[in-house]
Amino acid sequence: MSETPKRSTIYFDSELHRALRVKAAHTQRSVSELVNDAVRLTLIEDQEDLAALEERGNETAISYEALLNDLKANGKL
Repeated sequence: MSETPKRSTIYFDSELHRALRVKAAHTQRSVSELVNDAVRLTLIEDQEDLAALEERGNETAISYEALLNDLKANGKL
């Protein structure tokens, strides 16, 4: 996939931006490469989470209160 990169303005916290610049220099990569990789990893995690949710869609849900009651009934609390 060899598309022309798109330009975007992102505002970073100053300390976060400093850390990115230092990491970029240390790894001999650009800030853009680091940000692209981080966004890509986040999107992959989202895709994995959605797939897991789909797989577990037929499971019976239990409320937090019911879970606590079950733990108490089984001597776990």
